[in-house]
Amino acid sequence: MAVEYAELGELKEGSYIVIDGEPCRIVEISKAKTGKHGSAKVHVVAIGLFTGSRKTLVGPSDQRVEVPIIDKRIGQVIAVLGDKVQIMDKETFETFEADMPTDESIRSKLAAGTEVEYWTVLGRRLIVRVKE
Repeated sequence: MAVEYAELGELKEGSYIVIDGEPCRIVEISKAKTGKHGSAKVHVVAIGLFTGSRKTLVGPSDQRVEVPIIDKRIGQVIAVLGDKVQIMDKETFETFEADMPTDESIRSKLAAGTEVEYWTVLGRRLIVRVKE
């Protein structure tokens, strides 16, 4: 697993976190003040990169959490096969299949020969955007 570790209190909105094995993007983060007993609590709301599901995590600010290492790369679409997209990496020339993105604005632009930015996160690939 390609992950780093960070303390919950160090994370910010827009950063990434692994919750229940799913890499997520943090959309909301709030900190509760330190109480009479113990440390400050952090409440994190995040959206799964692959599932799009909403996940929450509450814990002390010094809790160690997994942060996914995201490998951002450029590839070229070879073929669109229903719910899969066949891509060739522009550096290594490796070919692979990635899931069709759920975002309609990306989906509509995918065609053979199109350049895309894709991320490799926890061994899975995700098409992030189409390069113009």
